[in-house]
Amino acid sequence: MIVYGSEYSYFTGKLEAYLRFKGISYVRRPLGVWMYSWKLPRLLGGAQLPTVALDDGRWMTDTTPMIAWLEERHPEPAVIPADPLQRFFALLIEDFGDEWLWRPAMHYRWSHAADRDLRARQLASELIRLPVPLALRRRWFARRQARLFVAGDGVDERTRPHVEASYARVLDILEPIVAERPFLLGGRPTVADIGLFGSMFRHFGLDPTPGRIMRTRAPSVYEWVARVWAARADRIGTEPLLDGVPADLDPLIHEAGETHLPMLVANAAAHAAGRREHDFEVQGVSYRGVPTSAYRVWALARLRDAYDGLDGEPRAAAERRLASLGALEPLVAAVPLQSGHDPAGTAPFSAVTRMVRD
Repeated sequence: MIVYGSEYSYFTGKLEAYLRFKGISYVRRPLGVWMYSWKLPRLLGGAQLPTVALDDGRWMTDTTPMIAWLEERHPEPAVIPADPLQRFFALLIEDFGDEWLWRPAMHYRWSHAADRDLRARQLASELIRLPVPLALRRRWFARRQARLFVAGDGVDERTRPHVEASYARVLDILEPIVAERPFLLGGRPTVADIGLFGSMFRHFGLDPTPGRIMRTRAPSVYEWVARVWAARADRIGTEPLLDGVPADLDPLIHEAGETHLPMLVANAAAHAAGRREHDFEVQGVSYRGVPTSAYRVWALARLRDAYDGLDGEPRAAAERRLASLGALEPLVAAVPLQSGHDPAGTAPFSAVTRMVRD
C-alpha cells in the first residue's frame, strides 16, 4: 500500500506505528499540492493526512477505521483487545489521543517560534513543491496552520495555560504507568498506545519545545514513545495483556471525562442545532469560536456504540468505572448523534468530512 502523508504528521505517524508493528508492507509518499488540491477532492471529497492507496485501486482515509479494517485482515496479534471491557476503554483512550491531544499538539508546534520555524520549513519543502521561494512557502504554511488549528481551534491568551497544562497532566499520568510496564495494557501495544502515540511521537516527542518538556518531566514517556515505534509483532506478539483495565489508568479516564467527552458533547449539540461554530467549557475554561465538526459527532457516536454494545458484567463494570471517574454523564448525554459522516457505514472508504490535519 502507499501511505500518502508526511514525515512530520501526527496521524501519519500513528498509522505507521500500527503498520510497523503488524509487519504490513507500505511505502510513504508526500501528499503534494496536486494530490491535495485536485486528485483527492475529486476522488474522496477532500484531502487529509494520511490517505492510503490500496493495490486494488481503492482509497482509504481516517486512521481509526483504517486500523479496524486492517485488523480484520491481519488479526494476530490483535491491537483491539478481545476482552470487551478492555476494548471499550482502549477505544476511549485512542479517541482522547486523536481528538483532545490534537489541540495542545498543534498549539506547541505553531505557537512557539522555534517549533513553528522548523516545521514550517520542513513541511513546506516536503508538501508544497512549487516554483516559489521556500521563505514564502514557509511563511504561508506557518500562518495557515496557526490560523486554522490554533486560533481557529479556540487557543488564545485565555486558554493557552489550560492547553499547556493538559499536556503536562497527561505526561504526569503516563510517566509512572510506562515506567512500570512496557505498554498501557501489558506486554504488547493496543490501540490505546497507538492512539496516544500519534501526538506523542511527531509532535510532542520530536518538536523542540514539547520534546524538551517530555524529556525533562517524563523520561519514561519519552522511552515509551520509542518503544511503540520499535515494537514488532514478530518479536513481542505473544506477550500477554493484563487482566481487565488497570487502576493506574483511572486518572487518564478521568481526564478524558473532564475534557474530551464534554468537548464532543458540546460539538454534537452545536451540530444538531446547525451552528458552524460553538463554545464549550471544560475544567472551568471556556473555548470560543471552535468550528463544529461532523466527524467529531461520528466519533462520539462510535464511542457510544462501543459502550452500548457491552452487556452483563462488562457493562456493569464500565458503568461503575465511568461513573466513579466523572466520565459516564458526558458519554451518555442525550444529544442527537446524526453526524452525516459515513452514512452508508463504509469507513474507511467513506468521503472525507474534515480538512487535512497536519
